[in-house]
Amino acid sequence: MRPYQFFKNTFFLLLIITFTGCSEEKKVKTELIRPVEFQKVSYVNGAKERTFSGTARTEKIINLSFRSSGILMQLDIRLGQIVKKGQLLGKLDNVEARLNYERSITSLNSSESQMNTAKLSLDRFRVLYEKGSASLTDFESAKNSYRNAEQSYESAKRQVVIQQEQINYGYLYAPEDGVITSVTAEVDENVSPGQTIAILNAGTEMEIALGLPEGIINEVSVGMPVNITISSLVDQTFKGKVTELSPAVDINTATYPARVKLNEATQDIKSGMAANVTFELDEMKKQANALRIPANAVGEDSNGRFVFLIEQEGGKAMVKKNPVEVGNLNSEGFEVVKGLKVGQLIATAGLQTLLDGQEVSLQ
Repeated sequence: MRPYQFFKNTFFLLLIITFTGCSEEKKVKTELIRPVEFQKVSYVNGAKERTFSGTARTEKIINLSFRSSGILMQLDIRLGQIVKKGQLLGKLDNVEARLNYERSITSLNSSESQMNTAKLSLDRFRVLYEKGSASLTDFESAKNSYRNAEQSYESAKRQVVIQQEQINYGYLYAPEDGVITSVTAEVDENVSPGQTIAILNAGTEMEIALGLPEGIINEVSVGMPVNITISSLVDQTFKGKVTELSPAVDINTATYPARVKLNEATQDIKSGMAANVTFELDEMKKQANALRIPANAVGEDSNGRFVFLIEQEGGKAMVKKNPVEVGNLNSEGFEVVKGLKVGQLIATAGLQTLLDGQEVSLQ
């Protein structure tokens, strides 16, 4: 090989080695400064929010129904109708009740006639007994006859009242002022006693009906303040308080029924709207004012538990292995017993790849 060619090849070889070395050196330096997630050590406030779904409704909802059976002949209600207390809403074809009422009137008249006859007979035997013309047995028999006739008359009067009430049971009147929110029957339909014909919304205040799980039922009490949001009313939050709390579980939902009353409701909130109720539960009272750090920020080696403290100086950040003593673990993380102070920064991810004294960048 010619000297010129040898020097030329050597020059290019050295040039390649130089660039390769610089590239690797830059790569090593870049890898040393790795980004790290961090968090500031702070106290927890001891409160935790839990949100449960419910349904808006007024505090007084009445299921309207007849107290007797029959064919529905008249129904003067419709959805959204405003009704007044005592207003006639429906009527049954209660022919049988009217016939029974007429029979009771006939029976009453007959009982009254028998009682009057027995009274006249008693008065006659009293006079005869006093004159000695009738025996004591005849006089006592007349008294018993009158007493039985009088009782029959009183029973007939009560029967008339009962049959009159049966006729009244065929009429449906509004028990309160309110708005009809549902109609579930039609004219000419055969209805039974207690069958819901319509639903009357008679309340003036709005509440939320919901169910609470057994895990938090002992932390909720009547009068507890809550925050309420309505799904259809965006960006609006309402204040309220717990007004009812059942001590027994509902077997259909496996939750404890509760009622939450809104402090100030608007006409935009309608019965049946979906709502979310947020409770601030003090389920961490015993750990209040305790330092807590995320569980993934705590590592462990042969020397015990540790965290990586982040120290900043001159625009640079470096991690330092710091031993800690931790207490109980809950959803907020580990309680710090010893080794950390409020305001310190700790790495919260990638502890397995960090080295003591390693330079990092914060993100």
